[in-house]
Amino acid sequence: MRFNRLPRPTGKQMTEKLSEYLKTAEAAEFLGVSQNTLRTWAKHGKIPVQINPMNNYRLFRRKDLQKLLDSVAKPVSRRSK
Repeated sequence: MRFNRLPRPTGKQMTEKLSEYLKTAEAAEFLGVSQNTLRTWAKHGKIPVQINPMNNYRLFRRKDLQKLLDSVAKPVSRRSK
């Protein structure tokens, strides 16, 4: 299994960069799935994951999570009576 590593920004850059990411528990809640499901999806390349070089936590970009939700969302149609 291969993960992308985040670059090592410093100071304000790091705060701005990390605010774009969610840890596994937060990302799983955002998507409405279990943490194990999210880990499995990341392992199989279904969703991009980054690894924080400081603590090796999995991090998921908010944009990637929203893109996944948008791709599976289907409009609800009302049936006529």
